[in-house]
Amino acid sequence: MPRSNPEPATSTAADRDADARALASTLRIRILRLCLDEALTNREIAARLDKNPATVLHHVRTLVDRGFLVAEPVRRGARGSREVPYRATRKSWRTPGGSGQTRVLVDAFLEELALVPDLDAVQSARLGLRLDEAGHAELTDRVNALLEEFAARPIDPDGRPYSLFYVLHEDVTRGSLRPREAAEQDGSDESAG
Repeated sequence: MPRSNPEPATSTAADRDADARALASTLRIRILRLCLDEALTNREIAARLDKNPATVLHHVRTLVDRGFLVAEPVRRGARGSREVPYRATRKSWRTPGGSGQTRVLVDAFLEELALVPDLDAVQSARLGLRLDEAGHAELTDRVNALLEEFAARPIDPDGRPYSLFYVLHEDVTRGSLRPREAAEQDGSDESAG
């Protein structure tokens, strides 16, 4: 998630910590994704996640308390019961994650990917790059701008839901450095003689 946007001036360290803790759960990330463009009740969320409704309710309440979910008007359910549907506020897009946030996002992504019935229909790519600091900054800025552009689009009620997971990381394979980094560490120059 892009973190280039400034936080609200009214945000305190305690608020930021509480928000980060609220997002430090794979289950909560998945709940937010389910409620992104469709308001769901606690029972509906629990059924889609194959979880106990009482467990899900704890997580839903945490997300509501931190402003990541908002309750919509009560509706009547089966047998006249009162049901509260919840919708994601998109606050998580602008909230800096805490320690371990990347692991939570990766785990949520992997859980959701495991549910895709036809992995051959999944578009994926992996690209190895060698960038200087300016190139890295350019790539990051351009990708963040593209993500911001699509995040700002209004939700198309007739559109098909898609998920996009983007990761940019230093390429370290099995704990060893790529040739240039290894040469820099031992003081040699791979282009030398």
